[in-house]
Amino acid sequence: MNMILKKVQFSGNPIGKPTLSDSVNSLLKEQIINWELARKNYGDLNRIRVKKIDFDHFELNIQFNPERIVSSSAKTDSRSIEKRKCFLCPSNLPGEQKGIIRGNFVILVNPFPIFPKHLTIPKLDHTPQRITGNFRSMLEISRDLPDFHLFYNGPKCGASAPDHMHFQAGNKGFMPIENEYPELIADHSEILIQNEIITVFAVRNYLRKFISIESNNKEQTEKVFQQLYSILEERGQPEESLLNLLCQYKDNRWIVVVFPRDQHRPYQYFEEGELNILLSPASVDFGGYCITPLEKDFKKITKEDLEDIFMQVSINDEDFNKLASRLKHNK
Repeated sequence: MNMILKKVQFSGNPIGKPTLSDSVNSLLKEQIINWELARKNYGDLNRIRVKKIDFDHFELNIQFNPERIVSSSAKTDSRSIEKRKCFLCPSNLPGEQKGIIRGNFVILVNPFPIFPKHLTIPKLDHTPQRITGNFRSMLEISRDLPDFHLFYNGPKCGASAPDHMHFQAGNKGFMPIENEYPELIADHSEILIQNEIITVFAVRNYLRKFISIESNNKEQTEKVFQQLYSILEERGQPEESLLNLLCQYKDNRWIVVVFPRDQHRPYQYFEEGELNILLSPASVDFGGYCITPLEKDFKKITKEDLEDIFMQVSINDEDFNKLASRLKHNK
């Protein structure tokens, strides 16, 4: 069993006592100093290349990050998973890796970062990647880490470990969607539900359509998400309804952004030669920060490529409209 740095029983922010955020920031500093792999890869972030592609009222950032090749090219079929040890189980973690236990999850420093502060938050038990039964934990952890954006990649939506339930988190102020969200809600959304407790929006004009839930009430947020999820389940997609989630706690309320999907990977991912683009969109990509582990893709990818890729993997217009209509009319 890998040594855990500390176990925390955290609830709220006791005055004068370290918060979970304080403990996590200390963990990040300690791991970058003492874990060679983390030190190298976080140092390399300073040399990462990024380019921006403009789409009028939003933009997509393209990051060339060769260390993410392991995640982007991960084989997630059952046969491949059976042949390897689970790299998120505590007993299989590197000896240098430490973490902070929070409830049934452990907070770890991700040694292959996209964000300047990048966390992986696996469940202590080896259970499949499923949001059902774990959504409340996502809300609670995001409340305890207000400086971070939590995200969830479904088992067929970018998770490189679909056999082990986990979230990830990255520091706020990184993904373009954070700055674009207020304008999207003000100018490009439809209100589906609105009362004194909760507001639900549908946003179509964003290349990757989404539903957002805003509330200061955990139970109501969970209730509406479950309603949304139940509608998506009717599509009959295997394992779990295809979706990515972003979750943050801001101004004493949760903002949960749900990206329903049609496909795991675009056809370009499987092409060979010049037609190949190794882009496997997950939550961070849907948040506006697309990761290309190969330099050839970073150099050649165009606005038209991105439009085509996200059109393939995002939910189609007909199903999204049905989802929005049923949420709006509570059916």
